[in-house]
Amino acid sequence: MPDSQTASPASFHEPGNVVIVGGGAGGLELACKLGRKLGHNRVTLVDCRLTHIWKPSLHEVAAGTLDIHQEGLSYQMLAHDNGFTFVYGALTALDAASKSITVAAIKNESGEIIIPERQVPYSILCLAVGSVSNYFGVPGAREHSISLNATEDAERFRLKMLELLTMAEMRKADSPDAGVDVVIIGGGATGVELAAELREASSAYADYGFRRLDPARDVRITLLEGAPRILAPLPERVSSAAARLLAKRHVTVVTNCRVTEIRADSVTDGEGVTRPADLCVWAAGIKAPGFLTTLGLPTNKAGQIEVTGRLNVVSHEDIYAFGDCAACPDNNGKTVPPRAQAAHQQADYLVDVFLQKLTGKPVTDKPFVYRDYGSLVSIGHETTVGSLMGSLKGLSWFVEGFYARLLYMSLHLMHHKAILGTVRTAMLAIGRTLIKRTTALVKLH
Repeated sequence: MPDSQTASPASFHEPGNVVIVGGGAGGLELACKLGRKLGHNRVTLVDCRLTHIWKPSLHEVAAGTLDIHQEGLSYQMLAHDNGFTFVYGALTALDAASKSITVAAIKNESGEIIIPERQVPYSILCLAVGSVSNYFGVPGAREHSISLNATEDAERFRLKMLELLTMAEMRKADSPDAGVDVVIIGGGATGVELAAELREASSAYADYGFRRLDPARDVRITLLEGAPRILAPLPERVSSAAARLLAKRHVTVVTNCRVTEIRADSVTDGEGVTRPADLCVWAAGIKAPGFLTTLGLPTNKAGQIEVTGRLNVVSHEDIYAFGDCAACPDNNGKTVPPRAQAAHQQADYLVDVFLQKLTGKPVTDKPFVYRDYGSLVSIGHETTVGSLMGSLKGLSWFVEGFYARLLYMSLHLMHHKAILGTVRTAMLAIGRTLIKRTTALVKLH
């Protein structure tokens, strides 16, 4: 294993060490920025996966328009380059009294232990474990739908979609109505972006050998939303523009639709309407991972860890939590929304706090303040819609088209810059552009 993984146990006992659990966008950015300042003997990142991918890209992986083997970044490589230690495994227990966590053993496919269970001490612990799907007790949702929470979910969807397209292509000669029915439950950003990406991908698949399938007619995509409109948290103009663009792409949008049951081949709503579903995606809500309630930390009804305005866990000055897994009060008395930009801002806030703590400087008593800079939603590779928030309260601008698309792409590049640096991000962007010109538009295997 690389040296980032095989650091000696003594390295975990350095004075003033930070242990970050969760290598999502926020947790990884925090580890990289602290690692470059403090070094691997002072900063440790724990994650149950070996590869990082920017979560907003998962809908592209699912559609086959993005290859995870090209997009994914190795945590071990990032640890080496940014000066932190990477520990592979899942958090299973917390001992706040002795200030240590337990990381599960790693087993191979045969069940043999490759890396034993470990105890990792900390001076400062930071939990950034993200969220999981909330099925709201809908019968069959967990068993018969796919949620795009991780790369393996997106890959599972992509492979199943490719299988269904192949079978439909083979049946087309004898059955003119043969096709694929995809039902996406949830009209938030994930559901809308996946619907648009699938439509573009289905057209590309038709170019690469699925000659009998008409993408618009035979790949039938339905988006179900319980609210009166899709993208309900965003301004109505953004919602209307997204609905219009989806309609142009032959995506059926059904609002005010409450799903009551999901079966292996169908979805039923509260009105008793049953729709065929060869593939079903659940994008209707998230919640904090269930294991957080077993750690002995205060949690709310949604399972989120309760933190103060300074992001430390209530009654624990040396344990912090941020991102989707934490219930952080904002300056308006509400809870900071579980959005990527919130996690990025919280990571930057904690970089300063932890550096102050570890270098003996006075620690700021100013609470974290969330700033909403607006939202952007990708409608395929050519179009993006969204709203940008101004510095004045309540002031926003509607953006659409090429300019909005550039802004959307810049978000991904900004994340890469935080973990790779400016030069490597620029080289990576150029390299991926060149690769796209020499490979298929979709992943075909």
